[in-house]
Amino acid sequence: MSADQLPEHPDFLWRNPEPKASYDAVIVGGGGHGLATAYFLAKNHGMTNIAVLEKGWLAGGNMARNTTIIRSNYLWDESAAIYEHALKLWEILPEELEYDFLFSQRGVMNLAHTLGDVRESVRRVGANKLNGVDAEWLDPQQVKELCPILNISDNIRYPVMGATYQPRAGIAKHDHVAWAFARKCDELGVDIIQNCEVTGFLKDGNRVVGVKTNQGTIHTEKVGLAAAGHSSVLAEMAGFRLPIQSHPLQALVSELHEPVHPTVVMSNHVHVYVSQAHKGELVMGAGVDSYNGYGQRGSFHVIEHQMAAAVELFPIFARAHVLRTWGGIVDTTMDASPIIGTTPVENMFVNCGWGTGGFKGTPAAGLTFAHTIATGRPHELNKPFALERFETGALIDEHGAAAVAH
Repeated sequence: MSADQLPEHPDFLWRNPEPKASYDAVIVGGGGHGLATAYFLAKNHGMTNIAVLEKGWLAGGNMARNTTIIRSNYLWDESAAIYEHALKLWEILPEELEYDFLFSQRGVMNLAHTLGDVRESVRRVGANKLNGVDAEWLDPQQVKELCPILNISDNIRYPVMGATYQPRAGIAKHDHVAWAFARKCDELGVDIIQNCEVTGFLKDGNRVVGVKTNQGTIHTEKVGLAAAGHSSVLAEMAGFRLPIQSHPLQALVSELHEPVHPTVVMSNHVHVYVSQAHKGELVMGAGVDSYNGYGQRGSFHVIEHQMAAAVELFPIFARAHVLRTWGGIVDTTMDASPIIGTTPVENMFVNCGWGTGGFKGTPAAGLTFAHTIATGRPHELNKPFALERFETGALIDEHGAAAVAH
């Protein structure tokens, strides 16, 4: 087909426009949180003259480098509220965004291996029920009934003594989620600008008035930072520091298998979590690497340990082969809870610190961050997650409180 025969309006999911000289708001970060923020700014607040800037390709950061687990069974009231709201949004978004991103509510089990695990797990089930979150305590036999391939023998290092179970939890197809938000953003008039790296900010006194990029300077009235592991780098450019550390978090998949794993199983004690993707791969992850860094890769010993744990819990996996591994860059706070709110720079807002919970929080992060950017005030759901809590001491300490950090 010759150039003059090409269709006038190719059927792309979104445009790739050149940046305009100015916007009402600029979102830095074209992953799930940035796209969701832009969507809710346009849908709920009528702000359509906005741009999403992504230094690489759309959703090529943590959005493409996670294990897609969605759940809301966190211990503390503030965490349960925002993650449960996210889960309720997950349940309606396929219809709202008119895109099937394969949200599968297959349930999530968090295993208990010690008496301490059991006590904390039963406590969390009670807290979940008080907060309206679906949660159950399962004994070992019930665990086996839900996941027949799981080894519940007493003759292993860490026998399964029970598990919490959230039936409404599950997984979704991460890249499809990003494409769904991007398409709707584009329909609402949002400019999604890829390969646009932020190199600095323009300020008038203590007020941000523009963003410097490798594609030129963009003037704007408001800036929202949603760049996950690189949030601290952007904050330094703007003249303030964030209490976050960036760590590699790696995961892996096996080759394709017939359906053998019906739910999601997580174990903090031996530290592995496993689900089976829609195509058939076994998707496995573990904890973060202990060192700080921005490399999208991790240490071999972490994979070695998670494989040992996986084979002990699931003997059937012993003959599976690793197909590929990858790493993301997670931004962790001292209390393992996110930061969503204002910053010391006027008209600059930040959404970061989600650690390993970023994917599952995507819809609620976007909704609350959009509200904060549009109104200058926090939404009730993100009010407890302000940056100021690290000065007041009103922390929301989810380190280990949810039985597993993911």
